[in-house]
Amino acid sequence: MDRQRQSESRRNLSEINVVVVADSTASNGRLLHLHALSTDSASLPNANEQMSRWSTLVLAYKTLGVVFGGLVTSPLYVYPSMPLKSPTKEDYLGIYSIMFWTLTLIGVVKYASIAIKADDHGEGGTFALYSLLCRHVNIGILSSKRVSSNSILSHSMHEGTGKKSRLGIFFESSIVARRVLLFVAILGTCMLIGDGILTPAISVLSAMDGLRAQFHSVSKSLVEALSAVVLVVLFLLQKFGTSKVSFLFSPIMAAWTLSTPLVGIYSIIHHYPSIFKAISPHYIFHFFWRNGKEGWLLLGGTVLCITGSEAMFADLGHFNQRSIQIAFLFTIYPSLVLTYAGQTAYLIKNPNDHDDGFYKFIPTAVYWPIFIIATSAAVVASQSLISATFSVIKQSVVLDYFPRVKVVHTSNSKEGEVYSPEVNYILMILCVAVILIFGDGKDIGNAFGVVVSLVMLITTILLTLVMIIIWKTPPVLVALCFSMFFVMEGVYVSAVCTKIYEGGWIPFAISFILAVIMFGWFYGRQRKLEYELTHKITLERLIGLLSYPGVQRVPGLCLFYTNIQDGFTPILGHYIKTMKSLHKVTIFTTLRYLLVSKVAPHERIIIKKLGLKGVYGCVIQYGYADSLNLEGDDFVSQVTNSLHMHLQGCLDGLTYDPVEIQEEISDLEQAKQAEVVHVIGKTRFHVGKNCRWFDRIMLAFYEVMHNNCRSALPALGVPLQQRVEVGMLYEA
Repeated sequence: MDRQRQSESRRNLSEINVVVVADSTASNGRLLHLHALSTDSASLPNANEQMSRWSTLVLAYKTLGVVFGGLVTSPLYVYPSMPLKSPTKEDYLGIYSIMFWTLTLIGVVKYASIAIKADDHGEGGTFALYSLLCRHVNIGILSSKRVSSNSILSHSMHEGTGKKSRLGIFFESSIVARRVLLFVAILGTCMLIGDGILTPAISVLSAMDGLRAQFHSVSKSLVEALSAVVLVVLFLLQKFGTSKVSFLFSPIMAAWTLSTPLVGIYSIIHHYPSIFKAISPHYIFHFFWRNGKEGWLLLGGTVLCITGSEAMFADLGHFNQRSIQIAFLFTIYPSLVLTYAGQTAYLIKNPNDHDDGFYKFIPTAVYWPIFIIATSAAVVASQSLISATFSVIKQSVVLDYFPRVKVVHTSNSKEGEVYSPEVNYILMILCVAVILIFGDGKDIGNAFGVVVSLVMLITTILLTLVMIIIWKTPPVLVALCFSMFFVMEGVYVSAVCTKIYEGGWIPFAISFILAVIMFGWFYGRQRKLEYELTHKITLERLIGLLSYPGVQRVPGLCLFYTNIQDGFTPILGHYIKTMKSLHKVTIFTTLRYLLVSKVAPHERIIIKKLGLKGVYGCVIQYGYADSLNLEGDDFVSQVTNSLHMHLQGCLDGLTYDPVEIQEEISDLEQAKQAEVVHVIGKTRFHVGKNCRWFDRIMLAFYEVMHNNCRSALPALGVPLQQRVEVGMLYEA
């Protein structure tokens, strides 16, 4: 049967392109281990076929509506976000030169050429960089749910790494450095969530502001109110998913991407044909030489021209390298260069129109079509960031980096289309609050600039570590890349930090709070897992506990939830001593998330005998796109049916006594007719006087979150009357 399942797994490899099935036989039964293997980030979902050029172009077209919504709509708010004072032609030429080289060096060189290759199992983003580092060097603690200690992955990820770098050795030996690195990675992820709050606010507000240009009687307050209404409607529609309107996304963004550079070309010809002389870097030096501190402060608005570029890397898991590179290099980058050139050419002739630098440069004949496209594009850009926020939260929850919240899949065909009610309404409240409280586009732009610059800087730091520790890049190239990007982004960060009191504190505060929550939750979960592994109960110890006077094996079926698979959770000993019993059929159940999108149904539930009659181990494996929302009875039926099949397989073999196996099958049938009990531990840390101050603070914070988050059992649809919670104190 195992050979048959193995062949089925091979036949389904095209569906689960990062899963390999290995057959290993243990003394207590047969067990199939699923191993997540790294795939080439430029490969197809079917790793055995090369993507055709036409398919790559179609995929590149689809990226317009998902990946580049925030980046390509940035002309709406870049110039209005700058605190310009009586600007001259030379000032505008310097600003355009800065934007051109920012788009070229950070967009083309850093993200489209270097960062996009630093994927982790095809996934991108700041946290993927951290995960990639952890897989090659022991600089962080990856959850045991993600990597099996004896997996093929653990072996293969170190192949070819050779001698460890001195930097890698430093991180391995310093617990403080590892914690700081983890916090930096989490902070970068939280900044992306902050992006999901600010992008809808500034995009929709900037697009709706076009009404004031044509109707002077429309007040600023009315525009803010209309923008808030649009956002509320957008957030209320999230529960239906985006699949019903997703086919409109790419056409809208394609229309925007093609129309704005055409207007830009018209503006260049009509207002200032020699605008492209500003490509020369000497205009940048002259700009700072003339303006000094004022020019440096203007960088807080200029940095917004590259906003959304992180999505090229963060959304890598939904597409591939080639499609994203084609879309950016041949459509997005030229579109932005021409659009900003057209805006700048108009402003050179009309220097005082910078507060409405986008709509003023639109010709009257095409004003309303562009307004409609701009508003639609702003909504699409908002939707992209909102959906990305849901995905980030969901991945953080399933990988134990965030407290459990409700996550709903809104599409049966699209893996990444998820919705979280709690997160959705929090985002809606924060977005509307940002518009109504900080309605000035400059204040929101200041806040946005903080997010953009810090995410870029964090990515540069982690990418440099990847180049040194994993890629073994020559030191000269590392120094060149690091100095170029770190200096540019460092200057941007220094400029936006001066805006902390003018709205810049908003995303920083939100991201810092989220980072503390994620770090505290992860730290508490890891300490709990360490305690359980240290104090686990062996099979011999369990046999001893069951031999105590008064302890009985009672009828019924018990699903005992545990985080460890090698041994028994220490809660079991406390349960037996307190209840003086153990059910005749007890299944120790572990929910295990794998680094794959979906796990095939026939490979989801793995059963093994644990060497004692009526005691079994069950591993329920899920990918990050699988849903845990099962009905309780259906979930139990799946587990018991898998156990029945496993026992039948043991009966057909020669390893076990057929009489004993037949008795176990009979006990299982009787247990299914009796009551079903789900046992879960309700553990708390006991922080003693000898604990360090760091442990005292972090574990106390973890306890507060753990007591107020959702239980893991409701996600499985377990009825309340079937749950039993066993309380136990863990010594910190």
